[in-house]
Amino acid sequence: MSATTPSIHTFRTWNKDVGAAVVVLIALALGLVLYQVVVNRTQVYQESGSPFQITYPKTWTNAESLQEVLLKVENPTTDSAFKTTLTVEARDLDPSAPPTMQTLVDRRVEQRSALTAYHFIANNETTVGGAPAQELRYTYVVQPIDTPRRVSLPVVVVVRDYIILTSARSYYLTLAAPENEFAAASAQMERIIQSVKIQ
Repeated sequence: MSATTPSIHTFRTWNKDVGAAVVVLIALALGLVLYQVVVNRTQVYQESGSPFQITYPKTWTNAESLQEVLLKVENPTTDSAFKTTLTVEARDLDPSAPPTMQTLVDRRVEQRSALTAYHFIANNETTVGGAPAQELRYTYVVQPIDTPRRVSLPVVVVVRDYIILTSARSYYLTLAAPENEFAAASAQMERIIQSVKIQ
């Protein structure tokens, strides 16, 4: 038996393999960049006749609301029958007798306590867009598909509710997400809150 020597053919094939690997890595990197561009695109909502402005993910879609709201959008990719929603409400204040922040918090807690299995978690003093605000956290349970013979388990919803007080109006920014999606939704809410312009 004689020892075999490496052939030129093996060396040429190896070069092609390295070239293919480089092309695949470049394609993966470009795919990642494209994914980040698509995921991080935002949409701006500007209230007419007011300086109020908020930015939210462009992939979120308009949602129906039974209440009068400025904006209600939902994340259609939420892995639950209940979709993550962002709701923005505004209330005009009586300039002769404006309510205190504590009054607004108490009203909101009383209003939300009618929700099924409502549980208040905490509230924190903060600022949003340079205006004083309170962040409320609470949970409740919702039955997203309430039709006979359709399987749908109740969903635990976790909420971050911001009450923002200005001289003429109060704003309510509410993020509601299913418990299993709350961590990701909460990170998005941080970016949304940073984008708010009030004055």
